[in-house]
Amino acid sequence: MIPIIGDLHIHSKYSRATACTLDLEHLYIWAQQKGINVVGTGDFTHPEWFSEINEKLEPAEPGLYRLKKDIANWCDEVIPLSCRAPVRFMLSCEISNIYNKKGRTRKNHNLVYFSDVESVRRFNKRLGVIGNLHSDGRPILGLDARDLLEIVLETSENGYLVPAHIWTPWFSMLGSKSGFDSIKECFEDLTVHVFAAETGLSSDPAMNWRVADLDRITLISNSDAHSPSKLGREANLFKTELNYFEMRAAIENGDKSKFAGTFEYYPEKGKYYYDGHRNCSVRFTPKETQSQLGICPVCGKAVTKGVLHRVEELATRPEGAKSDNAIHFDRLIPLDDLLAQIFKVGNQSKKVKHTYRTLLEKLGNEFKILKYLQRDQIESAGVPLLGEAIFKMRENRILFSPGYDGIFGTAKIFSDKERLTVM
Repeated sequence: MIPIIGDLHIHSKYSRATACTLDLEHLYIWAQQKGINVVGTGDFTHPEWFSEINEKLEPAEPGLYRLKKDIANWCDEVIPLSCRAPVRFMLSCEISNIYNKKGRTRKNHNLVYFSDVESVRRFNKRLGVIGNLHSDGRPILGLDARDLLEIVLETSENGYLVPAHIWTPWFSMLGSKSGFDSIKECFEDLTVHVFAAETGLSSDPAMNWRVADLDRITLISNSDAHSPSKLGREANLFKTELNYFEMRAAIENGDKSKFAGTFEYYPEKGKYYYDGHRNCSVRFTPKETQSQLGICPVCGKAVTKGVLHRVEELATRPEGAKSDNAIHFDRLIPLDDLLAQIFKVGNQSKKVKHTYRTLLEKLGNEFKILKYLQRDQIESAGVPLLGEAIFKMRENRILFSPGYDGIFGTAKIFSDKERLTVM
């Protein structure tokens, strides 16, 4: 039985650098095409987006919302029959906290969740006194992350906060440029209320297992999508009912029978896996950075220290070690990226888009294709190399040119020799 799949960190069209199609209708459509059952609303602090949430969504199962029927019916017309399934929304947002603490400027992003719109309304009212909620779907607040957590707890006993993409250099709890060295340094006396953290696209659970400070929390993964088609780059698996409270408890308790694991972006494809300087086209492993004393040989400035390096700095265990509460995960590559590799074209090309749609119509949603179908079922769709590409991905037989300093990494699935052999 396929678990409930949840992508709980996304944005709206009101966030900077996001697609104009990032609305509730397109989230609903793309969630079904991806195979996602529960998607975050994102950006509920933004007044116009919160107004849309109230206008277009209605209560469904406990603590979750659904698109109103007349809107959903219109959206269903463009969704392949093989992908149609219920979609629920969880009220969510991301806050950018920028503040001074103990003589340093701190910059970290935090996710906040509530079970009802009235709690969101109270929360937004309090934050509106602190900063401008109109300027961005992800507001920038001069508010200590610890104090933000306190406001969440005071707003509702059912609300919770999750530090976002905890390793990225610039805006995260453990990032090399602006963060802390532990959860407690950040959240102080309220640390006990932080029961989860988001790994981010440039790290996976195995990297996090090396850090003992993270042992007591549950590692969750989300897409941080800035366009609807990027939904599901990472996601969480639940063996619960469609229910906010059960899903929250599964995360809080780290119960493997309820929180069944995550789908992960290959961290090498993330924008901050290696160290480097994008403007100088310099990319370093942590050892190479150390040999250069952290200095870019082109411009003479300090390189941006990536996630792999930062994990090495805080690691208390060797590579390959597991924490006692380790939960299963699978690394996946988005289907359009696989098709782009097969056809040797861009993932936004007409050929990729047409083949993607055809595959959904023949085989079902994207996660079903990437994770759950047998090889003969995949090959029955008639796309050369697709079955081999998916099984190479499932077996982690992929070569990478890792990402660094804001540049996404690239995967190489087939060598020229392999193409000839497989074809």
